Amino acid sequence: MEITKDMLVGEIIRNKPEAVEILLNFGLGCIGCPASQMESLEEAAMVHGLDIDELLKALNE
Repeated sequence: MEITKDMLVGEIIRNKPEAVEILLNFGLGCIGCPASQMESLEEAAMVHGLDIDELLKALNE
């Protein structure tokens, strides 16, 4: 499954559980956060000051 920046964080976690470790390594502790069900990966990266392209690359490797 290709992860895109407009996917919801919760959707990514449900469909690709191994992504949790990558998200945590990038400093996204939103795994259990209620906002993860409504926040896109791009929005989460922006809030945390992360480079969305680097995050996508890591998640899709």
